[in-house]
Amino acid sequence: MDYSANVQNSITFIEQHLCDELTLDEIAKAAGFSRYHFLRIFKKELGVGIRDFILTRRMIKAAELLLTTGINVMDIAVLLQFDSQEAFTHAFKREYSLPPGQYRRAMMNVINTRKETSVVMYNQVIPGWIITGNMPKLYSVAPDNENNYNGANSIMIKNKSEILETGAFCTVLQQFKARNYIGKRVRFSGYVKSQEVKEWGGLWMRINSTTANILRIDNMQNRPIKGDTDWTKYSVVLDIPENSSIINIGVLLNGSGRMWLAGVEFEEVDKSVNTTDVDLSYDLPETPVNLSFNGN
Repeated sequence: MDYSANVQNSITFIEQHLCDELTLDEIAKAAGFSRYHFLRIFKKELGVGIRDFILTRRMIKAAELLLTTGINVMDIAVLLQFDSQEAFTHAFKREYSLPPGQYRRAMMNVINTRKETSVVMYNQVIPGWIITGNMPKLYSVAPDNENNYNGANSIMIKNKSEILETGAFCTVLQQFKARNYIGKRVRFSGYVKSQEVKEWGGLWMRINSTTANILRIDNMQNRPIKGDTDWTKYSVVLDIPENSSIINIGVLLNGSGRMWLAGVEFEEVDKSVNTTDVDLSYDLPETPVNLSFNGN
């Protein structure tokens, strides 16, 4: 018997009540099952228990709130039905390897310079780098010795799931202090190969201040890598302002497909090399508007 519609009803109920106290009886009722029957069917259909599923969805919601709102960590913990901030922090760190506050500072505006929802997972496969995205479990990232560029080590990002939620992305990044590059112009470059990239991908670099404000950013969204491409060198170039604190560099895949990165370099360049950063004020008016609060 096909129970997918019943299970979907329970998932819809859970999503609508993530910030409420959820009981097993309520969820089972939404699915039209008894408690016992529901638990058995739910795990059979999704391969995960109901408690773990709810926790995962609440962690994804927490990540969204951390990056798209100014709500403090304690209030998010209470909103998502945790008994304490400590319990919330422990659950978040266990899932994504970073505590909520550090996660909020680490990941901002990789895909879109206005908004982003991400989760972060450190990895042991590529030391020094971080795997992140809004649903990183739908992707795999690993070294690929069979597809290297002129003998240089490469990594590959690919989607594991045939069905990706809209806006799903994965990125491999690292962060380091900006103090050695203050006042300089730097270039992050590498060779990228792509296969069946339906949305887009590219290199990216972001400069953050000590207060986590974005000072400079380029994610190649205005010159994206799409479809099938052979090894090609790409670069992003940014100036490092005086109040810079952190430099973030990485490669991202938005949507489905495969991307390889090899031959990565980070270097200082002279002023004859043009910067590639995005104008963060591009959609703002030149002067103040409607100071009289006219409704027309």
